[in-house]
Amino acid sequence: MNTKFKTPQEEFWAGEFGTDYIGRNNSEELLASNLNFFTKALKQAGRLTSCLEFGANIGMNLKALQLLYPGMHLEAIEINPDAAQQLTSLIGESHVFEGSIFEYPVATKVDLSLIKGVLIHIDPDLLDTVYEKLYQASNRLILICEYYNPTPVSISYRGHADRLFKRDFAGEMLEKYPDLMLVDYGFSYRRDPAFPQDDITWFLMQKA
Repeated sequence: MNTKFKTPQEEFWAGEFGTDYIGRNNSEELLASNLNFFTKALKQAGRLTSCLEFGANIGMNLKALQLLYPGMHLEAIEINPDAAQQLTSLIGESHVFEGSIFEYPVATKVDLSLIKGVLIHIDPDLLDTVYEKLYQASNRLILICEYYNPTPVSISYRGHADRLFKRDFAGEMLEKYPDLMLVDYGFSYRRDPAFPQDDITWFLMQKA
């Protein structure tokens, strides 16, 4: 494993597989689905002026948020250099942290901490580190959008072992931080005829 990374999962996404992922997730159809997704997931959020996305890839989620909240200040963390370069074109170089989530220094707070399809790829032993950064970066709301399972489980991901983990991420955060409360939650189905997502369960939480 490359010594610049703490886990094999990080090396996996920073390398060729993460770059190939860009081409599979860049379409007008996905943007439309994301716009529909965030309209539902953030309907209880009220006014939002800033967002930090953990593991933003090329910014397909941020593009949807730009349409929903014109003028929103956007920040992003991305480990894959090719994806980070495209993010820079979208939100500006100074707003992109290229590197590991584990190394991200939380310096400022935003209205919304967002993570979508990323916690499932984090080494379970280091989830608490990510939870803490999600929590510290938000001054009000946290939106977690991931595969859900009531108990932790590891499943094969495109033929790779130990690269995808399902569990109750939001439940763990609610237990870890007593001042968090669940505001809303829902499910987006991959067979939705108009706006499919990848079987994502989302949880909107707010600091008391």
